[in-house]
Amino acid sequence: MKSLYNGKAIPPEGKAIGYIGGELQVPDTPIIPFIEGDGTGRDIWKASRRVFDAAVEQAYGAKRRVAWFEVFAGEKAFHLFKEWLPDETVDAIRDFRVAIKGPLTTPVGGGIRSLNVALRQTLDLYSCERPVRYFRGVPSPVREPEKMDVIIFRENTEDVYIGIEWKSGTPEAKKLLEFLNHEMLRGKKQIRWDSGVGIKPISPTGTKRLVRRAIKYALANQRKSVTLVHKGNIQKFTEGAFRDWGYELAREEFRAQTVTERESWILDNLEKNPALTVEQNAAMIEPGLERATDTFKKTIYEEVKRTLDTISATHGKGQWKQKLLINDRIADSVFQQMLLRPDEYSVLATPNLNGDYLSDACAAQVGGLGIAPGSNIGDGFGVFEATHGTAPKYADKDVINPSSVMLSGAMMFDFLGWKEAAKLIEDGIARTIQQKRVTYDLERLMQGSTKVGTSAFANAIIENMKGAAVAR
Repeated sequence: MKSLYNGKAIPPEGKAIGYIGGELQVPDTPIIPFIEGDGTGRDIWKASRRVFDAAVEQAYGAKRRVAWFEVFAGEKAFHLFKEWLPDETVDAIRDFRVAIKGPLTTPVGGGIRSLNVALRQTLDLYSCERPVRYFRGVPSPVREPEKMDVIIFRENTEDVYIGIEWKSGTPEAKKLLEFLNHEMLRGKKQIRWDSGVGIKPISPTGTKRLVRRAIKYALANQRKSVTLVHKGNIQKFTEGAFRDWGYELAREEFRAQTVTERESWILDNLEKNPALTVEQNAAMIEPGLERATDTFKKTIYEEVKRTLDTISATHGKGQWKQKLLINDRIADSVFQQMLLRPDEYSVLATPNLNGDYLSDACAAQVGGLGIAPGSNIGDGFGVFEATHGTAPKYADKDVINPSSVMLSGAMMFDFLGWKEAAKLIEDGIARTIQQKRVTYDLERLMQGSTKVGTSAFANAIIENMKGAAVAR
């Protein structure tokens, strides 16, 4: 650990967060790096920091306080250091383990490393976590937005986002296509010779650690289910394997606390009819089994028998109803379900691309990215961020909605174990929206509301947090 980063001294009153035995060691005055962000990030950060400090003070008095430490990326870093992302910014976030940032510009023409990509690679931030819930009063395009209350765990380091691809017509693409068409496919299938080609890696290592975080979260927060979202009906050895490895992880590490959907059907069938044979039970969980091959029938019979032999004692007689349900759904079906029956889902674990699409689609139903928080989590590290862009035309005008960063801060405090501060922020935002004191993006859609600026919105939240403390 250094005493200076980008020429700035670390706060003398603060202490670094530690990590021992798989657990964060959080002092009462943790040093937390922040990047205020470009464009509207400046207004957003000023307002958010005041809310964060007020929440900590309301929750813990003088006992705890954040030692904020500014680090640099984006336009501000370029103006100061002629670099869009200085190495010492990454060093500081690695050394202090937890950070928060506003939105950052990506200049036209490139020339900047993505901060998220750099941090994911350096800190192995493998889990992108996006909670999506409805705040009463927020305008929504759906009839019953209050039914949406999910958290999406998106694998962050694999899938097509790994960025291994070759442009159509290049020598590299031609070389790869020759290998695939001539050596691997050998005439069974052929990829068009003018194709661009990308690689989609999904591993048991990446899958299992992501699903492990999702299951641990669900158990710790009394969530009802974890749904593995995949396109395994088409991509059998990548996304289909994601599903299979997720179930395998649940059985291996969380057997006593979980039940799969098919296991629940098997147990329920037998409880409703104790005289049911294995073959009859199998036919009930696998439609069309009577037309299947003998080999496939045998596989399903063995599944039923194995389930009854291994978990009847611990999960039978209705005990399975108290367990965390592990199920899976095809990705395109989940998009439909999130519109029609979102309350049937709770925690979703997804490969990278599915999670990217799904998290934004869910956020759109409850008010959009302006109130959607996000985080990138690794073992012992957490980077929390706004999920929206910089909106430069509104910069320095004190009009933008700061809720995304504020709710990301609530996630950060929850990650630190400061749950009381996190709840104050969430409840303060919810109460302020219910009072219809909102920024322009919501005011123009909410009948009878009062338009306030970014700083005034923060003032209202702080006022409501103080009122909640007095009421308690």
